[in-house]
Amino acid sequence: MQNPFQNAMAQLDKVAKIKNFGEEFITHLRQPDRDIRISIPIQMDNGSLNIFEGYRVEYNNALGPYKGGIRYHPDTEINEVKALAFWMAIKCAVANIPMGGGKGGITVDPKKLSKGELERLSRGWVRRLSDILGPHKDVPAPDVNTTPEIMAWMVDEYMKLTGEKTGATFTGKPIENGGSEGRGEATGLGGFYVFDSLRAQIGLPEKCKVVIQGFGNVGGNAARIFAKNGHTVIAVSDSKSAIVKEDGLDLKKVETHKKETGSLKDFPGAKNITNEELLELPSDLLVPAAFENVITEANANSIKAKAVLELANGPITPEADEILFKKGIRVIPDVLANSGGVTVSYFEWDQNLKNEHWTEKQVFDKLKPMMEDASQKIFERAKENKTYLRMGAFILALERIKEKML
Repeated sequence: MQNPFQNAMAQLDKVAKIKNFGEEFITHLRQPDRDIRISIPIQMDNGSLNIFEGYRVEYNNALGPYKGGIRYHPDTEINEVKALAFWMAIKCAVANIPMGGGKGGITVDPKKLSKGELERLSRGWVRRLSDILGPHKDVPAPDVNTTPEIMAWMVDEYMKLTGEKTGATFTGKPIENGGSEGRGEATGLGGFYVFDSLRAQIGLPEKCKVVIQGFGNVGGNAARIFAKNGHTVIAVSDSKSAIVKEDGLDLKKVETHKKETGSLKDFPGAKNITNEELLELPSDLLVPAAFENVITEANANSIKAKAVLELANGPITPEADEILFKKGIRVIPDVLANSGGVTVSYFEWDQNLKNEHWTEKQVFDKLKPMMEDASQKIFERAKENKTYLRMGAFILALERIKEKML
């Protein structure tokens, strides 16, 4: 398994070679401001005591408070959390929101916990870290396997411990707990706005054949949004299975099939394939919307899509990036493509602090121009520096961070 933090630092090295930001500034960005590991003792339902390992990484707050999700996964470890926090710092700067980078997690398989155990674990994470959290210090949010309900438990625990009343310390909350309209669709919709803004410039047709890896919140929403806007989704996958239908999938029926059977497998009229085969299908656009490191040196030469929209975090390794660039496959990078999620998280934080509640239309009307502006500025930076879009995004982000650090 590749070390995601080494991948993130390889990207930083690469951008430092393209544009001179000064050695001191780059050195400053090589390590997080804080990298915290905690032990969380939890009473299990059977009376036994379990100790879980948790994390919070804070990565550069030049632009504003640290911001980033909390993931619950058995493979979560400190290098992954550090990489994700670094990418959050870049992503916030790309989206031009006044936030820095943060990420948290617990090494746990949440499916093996009862609801009560999950609640005790979530509140335990907050108790261990409450001193460093706060609306103007560090603002967590949901991520892999964490939900609005978990955010509600966390904000409740934080308020009990500190007396803080705005709820702005956590985003991704349920609507009734101060959550924002449109948060569920934000990452997929933001990704679509980015794609739509750049589509003609990167040489894609008006109506694209789209392949999506991942059919959870982000991938499922993206599939629906692409189809609604006249594109043809020909293949989708979940963690266990993948299906392809060359003339397009009926997504409503696919969702019903998955609800009824627990899997995408054996969907009527579609062909069962593996997740690996899905990545290599010929298409106009490939959308990795699941986990990191799915396109590597080993399979990059087999990718047949004309372009890739990274809705997952870090789905392409630095080595694979080079291969795709040489093959002429345009990659719209994660730090731009999935920044709709953190942008609407920022909107939620802003609404909480101002004691406002915006309609879904207000949220999306604010999101669209921000995504389009970031897309065009990144395209310009890539063109000016004769590089690809990911490096254009890093150049834009580092310019903004450096300006605030001077």
